Order: sequence, then structure tokens, then C-alpha cells
Amino acid sequence: MSDTATEAPRGYAPDGKDTGVVKPKGTSRIRAHDGLDTVDIRSRKPEWLKVRSPGGHNYLRLKKMMRTGSLHTVCEEAGCPNMGECWEAGTATFMILGDVCTRACKYCGVAHGMPTELDVDEPRRVAQSVAELALEHVVITSVNRDELPDGGAGIYAETIRRIHDLVPGCSVEVLIPDFKGDEDALRVVVDAAPEILGHNLETVERLHPDVRPGGRYWRSISFLGAVKRMDPGMLTKTGIILGMGEEADEIRQAMTDLREASVDILTLGQYLRPSPLHVPVARWVTPAEFAEWKRVGEDELGFRHVEAGPLVRSSYHAKEQAREVEAGGPGAITRVMEADLAAPAEVRLDLVQLEMGSPGGPAAGER
Repeated sequence: MSDTATEAPRGYAPDGKDTGVVKPKGTSRIRAHDGLDTVDIRSRKPEWLKVRSPGGHNYLRLKKMMRTGSLHTVCEEAGCPNMGECWEAGTATFMILGDVCTRACKYCGVAHGMPTELDVDEPRRVAQSVAELALEHVVITSVNRDELPDGGAGIYAETIRRIHDLVPGCSVEVLIPDFKGDEDALRVVVDAAPEILGHNLETVERLHPDVRPGGRYWRSISFLGAVKRMDPGMLTKTGIILGMGEEADEIRQAMTDLREASVDILTLGQYLRPSPLHVPVARWVTPAEFAEWKRVGEDELGFRHVEAGPLVRSSYHAKEQAREVEAGGPGAITRVMEADLAAPAEVRLDLVQLEMGSPGGPAAGER
């Protein structure tokens, strides 16, 4: 491994957090990188990953609105490279339920720790901001809130309803956590009728236990499949980030598994390391490879739409997807799997991450 890091005692916390107690995310080393010559964080990025620094009129206006409304965006928290482009176009992805996450995903730029508050007025303020911005499509995501009985599903539903009521014609896309596999919590969000329901798989099965220790590979896939059972006409969406050490056959397998759950929209983007405390980049994925995965996903595997490119993130070109993509019906997977398998954040409220292996895919009769 080309570079490692010493943990900060207090944990990774960009710009200081005020909605929870921040804790370390653990070591940046993962088993998949044993023997790999990973990319040093000081290395120069390829030309295709360079973007202009944000600072236009709409960007500054949006940033001021977020601060005065005590709102958060995943654009800022996760350091999205498209923030300048999207904000200048008057679009943003709101992050609800605070800015401190109960899970410690090793690729994620959001702070990890124990949240200390639940803002029940947040749905009203988000809807008001959507109205003031006159948005036609809005994306709502969140941190994980594993300490809440419903994982925050009720706040999601209230946010969706308030936006629809206050801004008729504005389509709402949600990018939700897995709610620990709770189908009742999922139904609360589905019944609020977002136009797109997304949940990110993030990586391939082999890497999942190391880089996403609070989640489960098949739980994430089947959660999306369960949406189609609840509402066959709802668009479902997921994202995978490449460049953490996955192999080509593993990418194809993950895409195939997602189609078993009849996922409609897939986004593929390059992993960018937020800090030395996060897992290193294993490789830079070329624009040509992303274009090939788009072809495979749409032409060979049957995704309704694949958005693929080095700078692509979950909400990139989201409005166009909501307007142009037609949902498919249920797939082979329609029931949540791995809901009974405890993840570290579900077992310990002090959020110590444990070393846990993958239980494997679904056996016959489990779908």
C-alpha cells in the first residue's frame, strides 16, 4: 500500500459538525488492497477529473440559503466534484436528518459518530427552500440514523409530502439508507410517493464488508427489489463507485445482481478519496471504461438508464432521468434479505466497527 494514515482521535469531521458527537472511522487499510500499489493521496489527478472551483452567483446564493435555513447538502458534506456545475444551475441535493452519520463507511466524506438531535421542523424548511429556488426536481438524501426506531423514514415521508404540497409539479427523488432492512420503514417512504426511490449499493460484494461495514450487500439490493413489490410503477435507482479495488467481473456481477431486483437506473462514478483517513484509491478509471460499462448496462443487462463517467454522482442529471426514464415492473428479488444480520452500528451504540465477513448471496427459495 502506498500510503497509510494515523487516525485523528476525534475522527474525520469536515468543517466542524454540530448535530452529533464525531468519532473515528477506523483504519484506512482494507484487505482488498493487500499487495496493491494504491494511489498516493498527493498524486496528481488525471486531466479528466479536473473541475473548476465553484464560486458563481447562483452558487453563492444557494450556499447562503443553506446556512440561513440551517440546512445541509450532501454536495458539501461529501465534497461532490459537480457542486459548482449543479449549484450554478440552481439544483442541489438536500441532506436531511443532520450531518453526523451513525455508520463509518470508509469511502464517505460525511462525518461519523452519534447524532444528538432530531430536527422535526426540517421538512418544512426544506420544502420552503425548494419553493424559493423554484426547483423542478429535487433530490433528498440523508445520513444513517440507526439509533432512531424508523431510521428517519418518517422525516423522509414528511419532507416528500411537504414539497409536493408546496411546489406542485416538482418531482422528488430520495436517496435513502437501508433502515436496517425494515420493510415497514421502507413502506412509509414508498407510500409518500417520491418519483424516484434510490439506495446506493456503492461497491461490489467482495469489498462490501471492508468499506461499508454498517451495511449488507444483499440487503441493499433486495431493499430496492422490495420497492417494486410495493409500487411496481416507481422508478428505482442505485449507484456504484469504481476505483476501490474491484475487478471487472465483480462489477458485471454487481450489475447483474441489481437487475435481479429490477433496478431501473444505475450511476457509475470514480471514487475520490476525501482524506488520508479514508480508503486509498486503487486506480483511476478511464472515460472509455465508463462508456463501456454504460453500454453493458443498457444493451446487455437491460437497465433503463445508466449514467456513467468519472465525475458522475448519484444525483447527476437527476431531473432528466425523472422526466425521461420509464419504470420497469418487479424482478426476481422482491423481499428484503439479510435484515436479520446485525451490522456493527446495529449492535453497539458506541459505534465500534467490528470485522465481519460476507454471508454470501441468496440461496434458492430466499427471493
